[in-house]
Amino acid sequence: MPGITATTLVRGDEGRAAVDAAGQVTEAGVDEVGELALRPGWPSMFRGYLHDEQRYAKCFAGGWYLSGDLARRDADGWFWFVGRADDVIKTAGHLIGPFEVESCLMEHPAVAEAGVIGIPDPMIGERIKAFVALKPGISRDPDDLVKLRREITGHARKRLGPAVAPREIAFDDNLPKTRSGKIMRRLLRARELGLAEGDLSTLESPAPAGQPPGGEAPTEGGAR
Repeated sequence: MPGITATTLVRGDEGRAAVDAAGQVTEAGVDEVGELALRPGWPSMFRGYLHDEQRYAKCFAGGWYLSGDLARRDADGWFWFVGRADDVIKTAGHLIGPFEVESCLMEHPAVAEAGVIGIPDPMIGERIKAFVALKPGISRDPDDLVKLRREITGHARKRLGPAVAPREIAFDDNLPKTRSGKIMRRLLRARELGLAEGDLSTLESPAPAGQPPGGEAPTEGGAR
């Protein structure tokens, strides 16, 4: 857009843009996932966080505004969204954006929606777990679900590789979503780990009574 200059920056160990001792950053290469950054001074740039100048200052490095989003820029100059940097999953030395895994899972003809989170693992840092809502008409018979889980796992491993594909898949036709339809990964993670669920004011609707979050979908239920 006119007045906006964007790039992607090489990431550090935590997934955000790597900033050296001199406060400098390095632009990422073609098709390399990095943190999306903008040159300060664009027309709608915000002026600061109220009563929090230090937080605002941390948004800038090496002459760039750090968006907190991960993206890659292709050879034609197009930017492709990968996910939020604070959503990144660190597994077996890889930094994985949940959006990338979710998009792959939704390519499978049986999958309607997917939410992906990282589960703490002492060996690999985090293991990837996917919560999947199935399309209407897909059998919920337990034996069929076992076969389908293997099929979806195989699809993900073929497309993403064994290190990035989910280690676990749970079927859930009632994934927690905001009123705008966005799956709440934060809530999936909190329920999986038994943590406080926090603010639920944007939650579309609670899980049906009798169905634990992340559990198998009831056989009589339909995917949304």
